Amino acid sequence: MKKWLFVVLTLGVALLPATGRAQYEKGVHYLEVPFAGTAPAGGRVEVREFFWYGCPHCHDLEPTIAQWLKKIPPHVKFVRTPGTLAPQWLVHAQAFYAFESLGAAERLHGPFFNAIHERRLELNDEESIAGFAAANGVNKEKFIQAFRSFSVRMKVEKARQMNRDFAVSSVPAFVIGGRYYTTPVMAGGGAAVMQVVDFLIKKAGRTGAK
Repeated sequence: MKKWLFVVLTLGVALLPATGRAQYEKGVHYLEVPFAGTAPAGGRVEVREFFWYGCPHCHDLEPTIAQWLKKIPPHVKFVRTPGTLAPQWLVHAQAFYAFESLGAAERLHGPFFNAIHERRLELNDEESIAGFAAANGVNKEKFIQAFRSFSVRMKVEKARQMNRDFAVSSVPAFVIGGRYYTTPVMAGGGAAVMQVVDFLIKKAGRTGAK
């Protein structure tokens, strides 16, 4: 428990206004990850966000991400992956993939964050999350079936492997082009991190073109 509290709470000191830097330094604002993921075909650049529904900084960053998504170019693919840094996080990873399997992930992503951080609901087990899903238009029995399914559990295991491969140590975190890793702590704030992401999208595009 102390581990995940440290991971989340230490981000608070870094979520400050963006500084508008034009250039970003490797080892300061971003890292080149030791595990290079497979880049999407066709010149696309993947931006993968690692998040946890219980993380207040992930919740606070959501409006910034929503605005950023309206402006991304067509060759950029945005993907969400649950953080799996502590056992308590796994039930939320399972919920995310259950929502996804039912075609409800995009619709419920924001409301689930808000239910936890604004309405202060304790959504930490199958029954409470199934109740949330039912209250938001998802058949409760179908949700429970999806939540318990082998396919969802396999997706959680894949997410755990990706967290290890990319050496994710805190959330929110971003991996760009399967090569570059950044966080609000490294970037200097919640808004600044998306500027670093944009910088790394261009960098990943140049690298992939070689």
